[in-house]
Amino acid sequence: MQKFRVHHYDAFSEVPHKGNPAGVVFDGDHMTEAEMQKVAYKVGFNETAFVLSSESADIRLRFFTPGHEMNLCGHATLASVYSLKSKGLLGDKERITVETRAGILTVIVQTSAHQHTITMTQATPEFEMFHGSRASLAISMGIEENDIHNNLPIVYGSTGTWTLLVPIVHIDSFERMRPDNSAFPDVLTKMPEASIHPFCLKTYDKAADMHARHFSSPYSGTVEDPVTGTASGVMGAYWAAYIDESFRSPLQLTIEQGQEVNKDGRVHVQVTRQKDNVDVNITGRAVYVTSFDVAL
Repeated sequence: MQKFRVHHYDAFSEVPHKGNPAGVVFDGDHMTEAEMQKVAYKVGFNETAFVLSSESADIRLRFFTPGHEMNLCGHATLASVYSLKSKGLLGDKERITVETRAGILTVIVQTSAHQHTITMTQATPEFEMFHGSRASLAISMGIEENDIHNNLPIVYGSTGTWTLLVPIVHIDSFERMRPDNSAFPDVLTKMPEASIHPFCLKTYDKAADMHARHFSSPYSGTVEDPVTGTASGVMGAYWAAYIDESFRSPLQLTIEQGQEVNKDGRVHVQVTRQKDNVDVNITGRAVYVTSFDVAL
């Protein structure tokens, strides 16, 4: 029997048991892919990150849901870098390169009063229009079709991981949402493995710009992601592409998420115009919760 130590951090919050839980495992170089998947399944978080050495970056990260590997995970990246920095494993480095299946990303660490603020670059934004049934999409989320905004497009979006961005008219609709994740592949025929990310321009917190929930792909083994880094990043890109194309660069947005599941968290998104493209960064903090062993 082998035991692997898992460090539990909550990302996008400074309060334990808020934000989004992530497992961080430092033994990645000594684990098989099957072992990583089994550990992630036993941990049960939306994502567990495994830290490995890299020939092309400072570190390499692999991300696993209980059901499969992900190309990129924002909150688990933030938790991993926060953990490594807190334990002194990154030395005095403030600029860190991270190898992922979505490419090599740059992470900036700012430290003040022993608290680390993590900013990570996102992959180049991509969008694909949704041409499926709005009625079936609404049913899969447990709401009515008229809860979906008529004047903003429903699109698949990615800054490293594909999700379906669904604009919602009223924030009250989010409390009524009861996702049927098993129905998603029949609705998302173009990208059946994608998640669904409803969002709204109305917020609970007056200091926030957008509100969201995130419903997992049925293949991930989870139902909902409390506070989602990569989806928040692509929400910033969506704002620049579909809400305010003439935005003043850099665009600063605060995304709130997790209120409906008692996991209140914040993701800060920066969108910078670069000629015909935009660059997207997300920023947040994390907090250590506990460590435990998983036996295989």
